[in-house]
Amino acid sequence: MMESEENKKFEQVAQKIEPQSKLLRAWELKGGISARVTALEVERPGGQKRKMVVRQHGAVDLAHNPQIAADEFRLLQLLHSVGLPAPTPYYLDQSGEIFSTPYIVLEYIEGKTEFAAAHIPDLILQLATHLARIHQVDYSRLDMSFLPQQAQSYAEKLRARPAKLDESLDEGHIRDVLEAAWPVPQRNISVLLHGDFWPGNTLWKDGQLTAVIDWEDAEFGDPLADVANTRLEILWAFSIDAMRSFMQHYQSMAPIDFANLPYWDLWAALRPASQIAEWAADEIIEKNMREGHRWFITQAFAKLSVQ
Repeated sequence: MMESEENKKFEQVAQKIEPQSKLLRAWELKGGISARVTALEVERPGGQKRKMVVRQHGAVDLAHNPQIAADEFRLLQLLHSVGLPAPTPYYLDQSGEIFSTPYIVLEYIEGKTEFAAAHIPDLILQLATHLARIHQVDYSRLDMSFLPQQAQSYAEKLRARPAKLDESLDEGHIRDVLEAAWPVPQRNISVLLHGDFWPGNTLWKDGQLTAVIDWEDAEFGDPLADVANTRLEILWAFSIDAMRSFMQHYQSMAPIDFANLPYWDLWAALRPASQIAEWAADEIIEKNMREGHRWFITQAFAKLSVQ
């Protein structure tokens, strides 16, 4: 359990959803680095128990977008309306009365992240199926104008070249190639992008993917951005073969143009620059991630050299 003063605050939060409820326990959900996520279990006046999740965005995300809590809450409402497997949003609080920063309260979904080797083939198939499903929803009747446009956000990232590059991940070379080519002509219709689609942002129960979580990086743009990011994450989590299997499944479901995938692979490879040690749980994992990253950018550079 958490400190009693903080428990009182979480009990106040829970009572916004369940009036007169009693907080039984609060525990932090591990895994993310961009937000603090806390699970609550409460008891209703009649004795029934209920769980919910409180999501508090971190300082970096709030500085980038002060409205990030409201935007994610609104997006989850829209995702729920079209039947995508995302947590139901219950409550948004931007008042600062309980916590000094905005927070959202979400449905607690039973499940866990899945990395078991025995389940990899089916896991990869379900990941590809759900990503294709996210990309293929008709969003034309939904107002998602509050989400960032990928073309603009990526142009800003290129302009913001760090004073010190992470040459251990060949950041300078990656940026040189992207700067010379950008903007790459977009061959695909813009779709909703999850922005960080990987096994760690999915929940599983009884072998089935039950929810896609952590939507704070969502934006509109080329579906290849999500595909490339997922490719690298699957390579890190499992293997090159698993990454290739993911691609085969996704390509069979999504009739899009993959010609510019090497550029998006380089974008995905740029994300861990100066952060890979923080992302890795230990030195062995970091070493494996660096080796996978080297293979990943090598294949992207090779494909671009023959285009």
